[in-house]
Amino acid sequence: MAKKKKASKQKAKKKVVKKAAPKKRAVFIAKKKPIVEKKLAAPAPVAEQKTADAEEGGASQKHSGLQALRGMKDILPKEDQYWYALLDHAIRLAQFYEFGWIQTPLLEDARLYVRSIGKGTDIVEKEMYVFEDRDLERVALRPEGTAGVVRAYIQHGMLNLPQPVKMWYFASMFRHERPQKGRYREHHQIGFEVFGDPSPSADAQLIAIAYTLLSDLGIPVEVRINSIGMPDERARYIVELTGYYRAKRSYLCEDCKKRLNRNPLRLLDCKEEGCKPLRDEAPQIVDWLSESSKKFFMELLEDLDELQVPYSLDPFLVRGLDYYSHTVFEFYTKEQDAETAQSALGGGGRYDLLVEQLGGRPTSAVGFGVGMERIVTELKKRPDEFAQKPPTVFLAHLGQGARRKALRLLQDLHAEGMRVGFNLAKTSLKAQLDIADKQKVIYTLILGQKEMMDGTIIVRDMESGAQEIVDVTKIVPFLKKKL
Repeated sequence: MAKKKKASKQKAKKKVVKKAAPKKRAVFIAKKKPIVEKKLAAPAPVAEQKTADAEEGGASQKHSGLQALRGMKDILPKEDQYWYALLDHAIRLAQFYEFGWIQTPLLEDARLYVRSIGKGTDIVEKEMYVFEDRDLERVALRPEGTAGVVRAYIQHGMLNLPQPVKMWYFASMFRHERPQKGRYREHHQIGFEVFGDPSPSADAQLIAIAYTLLSDLGIPVEVRINSIGMPDERARYIVELTGYYRAKRSYLCEDCKKRLNRNPLRLLDCKEEGCKPLRDEAPQIVDWLSESSKKFFMELLEDLDELQVPYSLDPFLVRGLDYYSHTVFEFYTKEQDAETAQSALGGGGRYDLLVEQLGGRPTSAVGFGVGMERIVTELKKRPDEFAQKPPTVFLAHLGQGARRKALRLLQDLHAEGMRVGFNLAKTSLKAQLDIADKQKVIYTLILGQKEMMDGTIIVRDMESGAQEIVDVTKIVPFLKKKL
């Protein structure tokens, strides 16, 4: 009887286990649902996806929580020395050449970009973030910097200021394109713009500023330049170009077949291997330029020679924006293949018709933009050159009262321009001295309860271990003398 009861209990337990198992599996499947949806939304090939994920800063790693969106990248503190160096060089150049800083809104009326960049461009048709806000206004995230600056120039009456008006900016740009090496859906640009100077010298100076910015950062740079003339000259050239490509339409990639009708100049910008031989045999725009356009271009090249800025002529360079006229140029690192779009560090050109096109008076204008992420990628190849200078002094404290005094002393030392290491979260003197030793500081200042009462501070020589007591009110001149 007892054996039967025992057997029946074991059967009951087995039944319970069997019933419980499906519940666990149901919970597991529910957790996996978002991952399945994410896979369906990502049609990129596996190898391609791995590259994009690596570029996005580790999106391929498994995380249960929220992550940055695909194509968006966090800029982490470990990279700050490269960004600081880039911005510092840009600011100093802007101040020397008397460019005023401007920051336009991230969000603009979508019509601004459609009218300026052009309906047939890839940016407007495929890449721009456009949506209706809660007021049912059609707005767009900024895909490029020039259009917003032009809008601000008109809106704030800068046309009435003494010309030229020179402005610069650094800002986020957004384009919904496939993430890949050196290309993100959010990226940052530094841009310089000049309004009201019709001379080729303005183009030359801007090219020289960009060249100097990159060269001073240790990046060997090559300038590629072309003239695309004025609209009437381009119109005649486009007729010839379209005729040439129509005869070879069957050899074109699918994108170029669309460009043939919508934006024929972009045929020259195609990076597909099958289209390159066709481009090499295509008519060149220089043969359709007027004498005045040729004269403008020649004067620009003479200015660049005078400035000793090396350049090469690229008859197929057209840039991807409709608003350019006369000069267009791009910057490449000498080590990279300029045939690859991702290798360009930046570019720009003249846009003499854009101010009037957006509602202002006819105004000459020229500008350039460089991609900050791409420049930082180049700087990371030489980390030792951009390593931040370590502090020469470390401030250690013992006790709550000393920590409070240390806060004030840090302010005083900062006001004197001293680089000081500290860690207010640590309470152990040994732990703080270990940090000071790792930072290779020359002196450590030790502030404890006794020193607070005496109005003194201990100065420890980290190499010899020798210590001396100094009046806390005289610590700044003492350190200046020692250092």
